[in-house]
Amino acid sequence: MSPRPLAAFALLLFASAASSQPTTPPAPDPTKVEFFEKKVRPILADHCYSCHSADTKPAGNLRVDDRNGLLTGGNKGPAVVPGDPGKSLLITRVVQKDEKRRMPLEGQHLSDEQVSVLRQWIKDGAAWPAVRVPASLGKPKPEYEKLKKEHWAWQPLTRPTVPAVNGAAWARGDVDRFLLAKLEAKGLKPVGDADKVTLLRRVTFDLTGLPPTPQEIDAFVADPSPKAFETVVDRLLASPAFGERWGRHWLDVARYGESTGPSRNIPYPHAWKYRDYVIDAVNFDVPFDRFVREQIAGDLLPAYSAAERDRLLTATGFLALGVKDVNQRFKVRFVMDNVDEQIDAVTRSVLGLTVSCARCHDHKFDPVPTTDYYALAGIFTSTDNAAGVRNKMGGGGLDYYDPAMLVKLTREMTPVDPAKLEKLKAELEDAKKAWDAIRGTPEGLKLAANGFPTQRPFRLKYEAALANFNALADPGERGLAVHGVRDAQTVADTEVRVRGEAEKLGPVVPRGFLTAFEVPGTAKVNPKQSGRLELADWLASKQNPLTSRVFVNRVWQHLFGTGIVNTVDNFGVTGGAPSHPELLDYLADRFVSDGQSLKTLVRQLVLTRAYQLGSESTEAHRTADPANRLVWRHSPRRLSAEEIRDATLAAAGTLDRKRPGPSPATLLKMIEMRDNGPEAKTINEKADATTHRSVYLPLLRGVTPHALEAFDPVDQTLVSGSRDTTTVPSQALFLLNSSFARKQALAFAERVLKDPDTSDPDRVRAIYRLALGRTPTEKEIDRARAFIGEYESAYRAHPPKSPTQAPKVADAPKATAPPINPDEIDQSGEVVVEDVVRPKDAKTAAWLAFAQAVIGSAEFRYVK
Repeated sequence: MSPRPLAAFALLLFASAASSQPTTPPAPDPTKVEFFEKKVRPILADHCYSCHSADTKPAGNLRVDDRNGLLTGGNKGPAVVPGDPGKSLLITRVVQKDEKRRMPLEGQHLSDEQVSVLRQWIKDGAAWPAVRVPASLGKPKPEYEKLKKEHWAWQPLTRPTVPAVNGAAWARGDVDRFLLAKLEAKGLKPVGDADKVTLLRRVTFDLTGLPPTPQEIDAFVADPSPKAFETVVDRLLASPAFGERWGRHWLDVARYGESTGPSRNIPYPHAWKYRDYVIDAVNFDVPFDRFVREQIAGDLLPAYSAAERDRLLTATGFLALGVKDVNQRFKVRFVMDNVDEQIDAVTRSVLGLTVSCARCHDHKFDPVPTTDYYALAGIFTSTDNAAGVRNKMGGGGLDYYDPAMLVKLTREMTPVDPAKLEKLKAELEDAKKAWDAIRGTPEGLKLAANGFPTQRPFRLKYEAALANFNALADPGERGLAVHGVRDAQTVADTEVRVRGEAEKLGPVVPRGFLTAFEVPGTAKVNPKQSGRLELADWLASKQNPLTSRVFVNRVWQHLFGTGIVNTVDNFGVTGGAPSHPELLDYLADRFVSDGQSLKTLVRQLVLTRAYQLGSESTEAHRTADPANRLVWRHSPRRLSAEEIRDATLAAAGTLDRKRPGPSPATLLKMIEMRDNGPEAKTINEKADATTHRSVYLPLLRGVTPHALEAFDPVDQTLVSGSRDTTTVPSQALFLLNSSFARKQALAFAERVLKDPDTSDPDRVRAIYRLALGRTPTEKEIDRARAFIGEYESAYRAHPPKSPTQAPKVADAPKATAPPINPDEIDQSGEVVVEDVVRPKDAKTAAWLAFAQAVIGSAEFRYVK
């Protein structure tokens, strides 16, 4: 934090925290500014700029071409203390008697007259020309007021009336009625329902990111109960795989990564603890408002045990694990860039607004003035970004690592006691059962004598039980530190940075929140704290019209393919309009009323008739609504990168569903990773070797696991509520040539060949059921057997000469074999395979080829 004039600091005592009106500092004395320009600046320019300016790598991280740089100082502290030359290092160093320490180090030392000029300048307050502030700063904008009143996203939540529909018998609930009303208005009818096998594969992938097992398929198909699908949904929601799948969705939004990224890539060895925190929070259905509060201000929330305190500290990793340019030469820029990154992460993830656009000027489209941006910025400049790194241009070794900038946990864990673990698990289940039974009910929402809802003690007991269970269940939590945040030693409002330039300080803006919409009951920022606690409450308030809308829209997108608002990270003027605005408000209002339970919301949506529709289409439907915005069918989707890898492991029988220990990133020191260096190689080798779920793969920025990189993994630099989905040749080549695909195809082949008494048709059926979730037709069985027979014959006739060669291309089967990559053919006409996957005999080789062909099929990669 930069020192500030006493007058600016005193604003803390008087300014309203909810207001973002700037307080313009008094104009500097023209006479003193003239003295600076004529007498002082020439001295600094002639004797100091060559080593201490923006145009150089500033020695000691000190800039003297900027007043804020002088006040902040470099490695040794402030260079100038206005009004006190005796405490100003600038004077101390220019009169230093030790020639090796006296400044400037090169050229002539300052004369007594020049030193006297500097002393006088500092004594008079170190005047500096005022930064020219735009005349519009802080002034009302008529267009903003109009937008505030008219744009749908900033209006209070409503409770829409459920529409009447003609096809009432089709609808299974209110959500269906909202959708059907729109379809009937367009003269469209929904398509038929999906068959049971298709529906089970769809919901299992959507809720867990994994395929259903043949046993689960058989059980569902054989269950005639009208509640059969509900039973499946409840089983999936209770599975640990639900948290792994839906926790990954939030990690996309949280721009989760295990290193700093950009120019100097420094590992975050404790980041995996935040990842596991997210997965656990989703699995235990922590209410979303609480989930938000924990990540913004967990360190400021009360904790009921040491375990709970550590869980809350870990949650603040949300604010710390963003991209950081540790090679930034100037600390003030490093700080303000990190503040900008935090503002962007918070506002886009929770509010769906691009607030960072107001860093340099008033937002061009949304009613977010620059003063609002710096009202939020003051909260984060009053917060230590304790990610364990600091800026240092050209730093080497451990120079970027700052152990003091980590959040220390409160305890070390003792070895796990199985009996105690079972006891805590039982306590957790009982507490959760009691909480689920009362939360959101009329009885639970009644106010007790203490002024809190009757349900509050149940919630607190559940949260404490959750923390105690997690603390003992996860050995990785024995670590002593996490990447997180804490309130800074200096807590104060901050100045507008004119045109977004960190050194150009404008008027001070009181800490506060956005003014684009009203949140009744908003508390003022506590002047003794950063303001993150009040920010968390403002974001998570039931009266905040955006938070619940944005969240339910994200959930809708993951289940229906496209959000009700198709720009899930942008609810502003440039974002998309909701296809069903009344339905969006209905869902948001009900979500709040139901206690902000993700599992309840997901259950509500997948039990709709709309979710269970088939994926077929007609020309009339495509013409009327080509994007399926009205939801007349279920939109097919390609599996995500993680789902493709996990489904491959599941089919091959090699998937390890247990949670692994700490991330391989813990093996790395917090020093710069070289591009394609040994650190990246180590991490990739660990990622290639593991068969745990993909959510647990190490995710250092710039070091994407090989098994994910072909299928559009998430961009870890920004909030990513929606991933790209491409179809490119490199994906087919990966499934054909990669070590991962071939190794898993071999394991798949060995799995179906394990029992020698199994017939070949049954082996084909097993591969189809394990990989595609369905039974093949007789024609498909015949084609598969023909392919396997031809391949086996060719393999026997021309066996590979080495472990890195496959059969000659000229003699390869001509049935439905996978295509050969021409780039892998050497001059002898033989295919050179990059790995050493070698089947033990011709029969295994043939089944390997067939299993790989199935895994490489479009049907495997898509869910309908």
